[in-house]
Amino acid sequence: MNPGFLLLVGLELVALSFTIFQANKFSQLIVCLLIFGYLLTLLYFKYKKQLKVFLAILVIFVGYFLLAKKGPDQPNLNQPLIIYPDQVKINDDFLSGQGKIGKQPVSLAFKIRENEANALKDDQILILHNVQADIQEIDGPTTPGQFNFKKYNQGKDIYWQLKIKNYQAMIKKPNFSEQIHILRSKIQNYFAQFPQNVRFLASEMILAQNPTDETKTILENYRDLGVIHLLSISGLHVGLYTIVIAAFCTLLKRTEVETVIICSIFLLIEVLLSDFQPGFVRASLSYILASFFNLKKIPLAAGDRLGLAVLIHLLIKPKLFFSSGAILSYLLVFGLELTNNLSKLRQNIKLNLLINPVLLFSFYRINILTILYNMIIVPVFNYVLLPLTFIAITLGKFLPSIVDMIEKLFLFIMRIIEMIANTKLGMLTFGQLKWWQAIFLLLVTVVSILLPSLELTKLRLKYWVVVSYLIIFIQIHFPLYGQVTFIDVGQGDSILITTPFKRKAYLIDTGGKVSFGKKKSQPQVNRITLPFLYSQGIDHLDGIFLSHQDADHVGDLGPLLDQIKVKKLYFAKGLTDNPSFRKRIANHTNQIKLVPLLANDQVKEGGLVFNVVYPFQPGLGKNEDSLSLYFEIAHKKWLFTGDLDRNGERKIMEHYGLKVDYFKLGHHGSKTATDPEFMKKLTPELVFISSGRNNRFGHPHPETLQTLQALNIPALNTQDSGTITWTYSKFGPSKFTTFLSRKNK
Repeated sequence: MNPGFLLLVGLELVALSFTIFQANKFSQLIVCLLIFGYLLTLLYFKYKKQLKVFLAILVIFVGYFLLAKKGPDQPNLNQPLIIYPDQVKINDDFLSGQGKIGKQPVSLAFKIRENEANALKDDQILILHNVQADIQEIDGPTTPGQFNFKKYNQGKDIYWQLKIKNYQAMIKKPNFSEQIHILRSKIQNYFAQFPQNVRFLASEMILAQNPTDETKTILENYRDLGVIHLLSISGLHVGLYTIVIAAFCTLLKRTEVETVIICSIFLLIEVLLSDFQPGFVRASLSYILASFFNLKKIPLAAGDRLGLAVLIHLLIKPKLFFSSGAILSYLLVFGLELTNNLSKLRQNIKLNLLINPVLLFSFYRINILTILYNMIIVPVFNYVLLPLTFIAITLGKFLPSIVDMIEKLFLFIMRIIEMIANTKLGMLTFGQLKWWQAIFLLLVTVVSILLPSLELTKLRLKYWVVVSYLIIFIQIHFPLYGQVTFIDVGQGDSILITTPFKRKAYLIDTGGKVSFGKKKSQPQVNRITLPFLYSQGIDHLDGIFLSHQDADHVGDLGPLLDQIKVKKLYFAKGLTDNPSFRKRIANHTNQIKLVPLLANDQVKEGGLVFNVVYPFQPGLGKNEDSLSLYFEIAHKKWLFTGDLDRNGERKIMEHYGLKVDYFKLGHHGSKTATDPEFMKKLTPELVFISSGRNNRFGHPHPETLQTLQALNIPALNTQDSGTITWTYSKFGPSKFTTFLSRKNK
């Protein structure tokens, strides 16, 4: 077989995978087909003798991918539901995770009874009968930049979520194939006995999972420094594992064949324990293939081994490249093959350039000092953290004092890493690349590596790469348009206002979840608002206007201030007399300018004039004290009144007699919000409602919607439309876009 054939076949199958699974737009389909066609042309002219082999492989994979593309039908609850202990988490009496009906995996969320919870904690498999549940398709993102849980779950063949109301349960005796779930659960429970940092590293290294929400900060620190790959078991760990095993085999005088078999068995077990973590599977396949061909004395280039590995991996997991981790893993190895003749420093620079398009498309931020941080942290990880983790989990049960010493050292190292990460040194909020920009930058980077001497108009391609990044950066950070965006934060308010060119950015409220009961969840600002801001290249806010003190309006203020720079806080005078509000801002008063406001005040910044039209006297930040803002952008008049009551609305109309184009409906469209007479006088051409899906308050209230209909006033609701954006520019008409429909209104 001619060198390079399997590499090209692998690349062709990757292109086929993106064509079938991820080309959702016509333009994306055309680009994928062009890349596929180009690779097919190379195969035709370079490997005519192997063309029949390729066509046979292609036919098999086309059929296989098309079958995999069709999602499963709604699960049949007449079949038993199996729950494995290693695939769920139980907090208090609430279970979340995944189960299986027949061969179909499903997402689970329900209140579990004590007996069943104890059984799962004791490494038992549950089988549920007579299940009564609401079955829903897993929701996709509703805001730009938000993590796509729907796509993530589809990559694991999970399409449906069950919210179980009632069930009958019994313990299932595990069959042979289910023993791995029992083993994973026992390991999870064993690791749970260790202190936090040892437990965290052990779980990441062996099981490829983050054990608790408490340790998410550690993950974020590694991610911010660009060394997150150390925590994702991958080629690095396969190399370390096989070196250690080979050393022991040498001491025991084992043959090369025996060593390869032992290493392969260990890697296959670890693949199962890591739940088929993509990077580890890829590296394990590469080791096993390389060892096999070396033992058989069959010459096979490293690139062809990579192509064969991706072929096998796609057979195991056809939706492999739904995972950005899988894309990065294969791209890095491909880059290593392209740059193996370069010095270490130049190779690292090229590799970082190669993966940047994927990182910016998926995560919007990069650390430009990643190479430096890798030079510092990788040796510490390889020679301190990793070996001591294995020492701790191996000897910890017998020598707990050793674990305590290791934990203290780990805590010291983690604090140093956190201190460096908190400086944000090198962190660049670039913004999200469009899909075609990511492909263009990736292709230009690959060509610049393959053809370093090629010149276009007397400029080397590496300069074209730099110029391309610079143009995109300017386009994101100095946009030609401004916006007013109603961010879909569920049952709450958060509105982003930006200006064109030298962009100024303001928020009206931050959103926040109203807590019911003991169950705490991650702040919505981490899941929704911050990714949205970062996707637009916004790393600071010029100001935040706070309407009043309710949690659904300012509940996420503290977490937001912890993570992003804010210059000024604007609020109705008297709010700082509210103990709850003082507590929210207690740690930030030295970094932010506090600006109290009353009616008739103006805030003039960035070419905008925010007119305060309520309240007329200080209050404690209750609904009736809501800060209300009136402003004009691009000849359109806007009014925001928070959760102001009808009495406050009448006072606004008495003093100002406003008429507006756009108005955010009060109190999420509740029955008592927004007086019909007030609406008649405002005469808006469109109103907005910010309310959560299936909220317990029944917002927006039918009576409110009937009032709007009677007044012939259309409404857009985040509940139905997701995030709603109005854009304006000097170079074209303003327009509304809703994220869920992507249609201009």
